[in-house]
Amino acid sequence: MSKVAISAKDISELRTRTSAGISDCKAALEEAQGDMDKAVEILRKKGIAKAETRGGRTASQGLVVIASHVAGVDVAMIELNCETDFVARTEEFIHLARELAVAAEQSAPIGVQPGTALDAVAFRDKTVGVVVKEMSGTTGEAMALKRVARFQQPKGTIQSYLHHNGQVGVLVDVEGPAGDGLGALARDIALHVASADPLVVSDADIPADVLERERRIEEEKVAAEGKPENIRAKIVDGKIRKFLAERTLLGQAFVKDETKTVGKLVEEAAKALGGPVTVRRFARFKVGQD
Repeated sequence: MSKVAISAKDISELRTRTSAGISDCKAALEEAQGDMDKAVEILRKKGIAKAETRGGRTASQGLVVIASHVAGVDVAMIELNCETDFVARTEEFIHLARELAVAAEQSAPIGVQPGTALDAVAFRDKTVGVVVKEMSGTTGEAMALKRVARFQQPKGTIQSYLHHNGQVGVLVDVEGPAGDGLGALARDIALHVASADPLVVSDADIPADVLERERRIEEEKVAAEGKPENIRAKIVDGKIRKFLAERTLLGQAFVKDETKTVGKLVEEAAKALGGPVTVRRFARFKVGQD
C-alpha cells in the first residue's frame, strides 16, 4: 500500500478535533491512510484524544441571532459567519444578521438546514445569497450564512436561549399542556442545552453506527488494559451507559439541579401540568463550531 501524503492542514484539523499532539496526529493520519474519521478513532483507542466533538471546529467569527413574530409558536435562529471579530461587531454586520433571522423565521424550511437553503429567498430587493456576497465584498472578508433552524409547535411551545455575546443560541421544541409552566420548563431546558451541549434528545436518537463505534472503541480499550475476559462485557456496558447519560439530553444531569436528570425534570413537569410532556427536538448553534 502506497504511503499517503499528510498535509499540515490535515494535521491541524485532527489536532482541533482531538487535542492530540502534532506527532500523534501525523502518525494516526498515516496509519489511517488520510481518513480523518478513522484517524480520530485510532487516537481515541490509544487514549490520546481528550474528546471528540460533533464535528471539526473552525476559526470562524460571527453571530447567532434568534427571531420570532409568533412567540412560542414559530421561532427561527441563524448563524452568520465572517473572518474576524472586528467585522462581527460592526453595526452593518449585526443589522444584516438580525434581518436574516427575520427572513429565516418567514421563509426557512422547518428543521435545521445549511444557510444555503435561504440563498434564493427574496431579500432587500435581491436574494439572501446575493446580499451576503455583496457584504463579503464590502468588508473584504469571507462571509457566509452558515446554518438556519426554524421550529413550529402548535401543541406546546418553542423556547430559546441566546447567550449575551451572541455566540451561543438554542431552540427547544416541547409538546405538552400549553401555558406558563410549559414555557418555563422549555426555557430551563434551552439553558441546559446551551451549557451541557447534548448530542441528541434520547438514547433512541443515537445513530446505530455511533453506538457501535463507541462500543468497539471501549472493547478495544478494555482489552488493551488487560481486564479479565469474564468481566470485560460488563465494563463495556457500563461505559456505554455513561456515554449515553453524558450525550443524551434526557440522560444528562440538569444544570440547575444535578440531583436529577433532565428526563426526571420532564416527568415531574408532566405530573404538575396534568398531561404528557415530550421534548421533540432542539437546535444548538455555537459560532465557529459545527
